[in-house]
Amino acid sequence: MKRLFAILLCSVIAASAQQALRRAPSWALYDSKGQMRDLLDYRGKVVVLEMMQTTCPHCGAFADVLEKAKEKYGDKVAVLAVVTVIGPAAETPDKVAAYIAGHKIAYPILYDMGQMQISYLQKSRVDLPTVFIIDQNGFIRGEYSYGVTAREIFEGKGLFNELDRLTK
Repeated sequence: MKRLFAILLCSVIAASAQQALRRAPSWALYDSKGQMRDLLDYRGKVVVLEMMQTTCPHCGAFADVLEKAKEKYGDKVAVLAVVTVIGPAAETPDKVAAYIAGHKIAYPILYDMGQMQISYLQKSRVDLPTVFIIDQNGFIRGEYSYGVTAREIFEGKGLFNELDRLTK
């Protein structure tokens, strides 16, 4: 009887751990070069999805970390950034082009009308930068907004530790 109970308990724990995972909401957005990008295009890769703003100093510093991640992991990891093109902090193609040139960014920056960010954040206010780490099967494995508790992700080796864990 104890053995059956232990087996059932392990099954319940495993099922609840699987339920804790949230599937990354799908999207299809144009990037700064006019190319349509779709989350499904990256199936089989780990995706680092940053929500950012060109005037955010922490976003600019994190751009360097993202470039290093792109170089280190190559085709195993896709790095993408998203800007909003509506509202008071609306980004323009000129601002995005200047940001790309100023930070020597090689990864795509996507244009969102706000719907994609709301579907990920499930709120209308965005703390910048915010980054989502999505596994090869399309599940969100990490969500971090810049702040004291997540500083290691944005400024240290925390992002690389997460990516190492998912790419092995």
